[in-house]
Amino acid sequence: MKKAIPLALTAVAAALVWNAAKAQSPQPPKADADMQKVLDAHASLDPKPIETLTPAAARKQPPPADAVKKVLTEMGKSGAPEPGVTKKTMAVPVKGGSVPVHIFTPEGSGPFPVMVYFHGGGFVIADTEVYEASPRALAKMAKAIMVSVDYRQAPEHRFPTAPEDAYAAYLWTIEHARELGGDPARIAVGGESAGGNLAAVVSMMARDRKAQLPLHQLLVYPVVNDDMNNASYKRNANAKPLNKAMMGWFFKHYGGDPTNPYALPMKAASLKGLPPATIVAAEIDPLLTEGKQYADKLKKDGVQVDYRAWSGVTHEFFGMGAVLPKAKQAEQYAADALMKAFAARK
Repeated sequence: MKKAIPLALTAVAAALVWNAAKAQSPQPPKADADMQKVLDAHASLDPKPIETLTPAAARKQPPPADAVKKVLTEMGKSGAPEPGVTKKTMAVPVKGGSVPVHIFTPEGSGPFPVMVYFHGGGFVIADTEVYEASPRALAKMAKAIMVSVDYRQAPEHRFPTAPEDAYAAYLWTIEHARELGGDPARIAVGGESAGGNLAAVVSMMARDRKAQLPLHQLLVYPVVNDDMNNASYKRNANAKPLNKAMMGWFFKHYGGDPTNPYALPMKAASLKGLPPATIVAAEIDPLLTEGKQYADKLKKDGVQVDYRAWSGVTHEFFGMGAVLPKAKQAEQYAADALMKAFAARK
């Protein structure tokens, strides 16, 4: 008769197997010193693994933006927004309700060019306030009005709500650009991560629905595919602040149709006719490979693309210009591309 194995020993054995497997999995590239300081600050805030939480609990976790504030405090610097940009909030009607948009306007007299901006968070967590540093920086650097959109999130509002909200906000911006102090003929789209996905999708929707095309699309480490076995997913499976398990959690709650290009732009049969793009990528990011693949696909289909990847930094580095020199470089790179695109339309 076989002896029963105590449950505690079984649990210990399982833990040893898990730790051994994790130790043998590829380790992400080393973060540079400035990036590591932010990662350490974030770890000190004791964030729980997003993939183990409910969406409601995940939304209460400290975001990387809080780590930036902590680093600023440790450096004896103010966490207050830089002067030179004003903010106001308005509401945009969408199917079934309305969503807030936050208007960031640079100093000076308009009409200014405009960018409609979409925040990250895997379509499930975060909001414009968490990502506010990015549109603020771009408004100042590119001398453009930023219309940052708090689209509705999954799982309460699953796909295709987010892209339809994003598209509605884009059309609203065209219609109301003049009253915002902007130029309706010079409107771009942009965003980070899930927001980069939405900027790419809005560009597709405008093309497919015969609307005014965005002048330019800024895609910061965009979510464009669901291949979780590509090179960067493997290498950055355990990266922070974004890892493979989190991406699976985001996809599950978003509920996007994996064959629909409005969910995953890489699935589009053709990218012809889309606006010129600027793509920003980070080395320590599961999304690195697909961002480069999307840039290559855009070029193949005749779309002008500028692509640059920054080494030693992670997903979420964009917008951390207050503490990361490479983030400031990326912000300026994006702003320069926008100013060039806007100047060509004058």
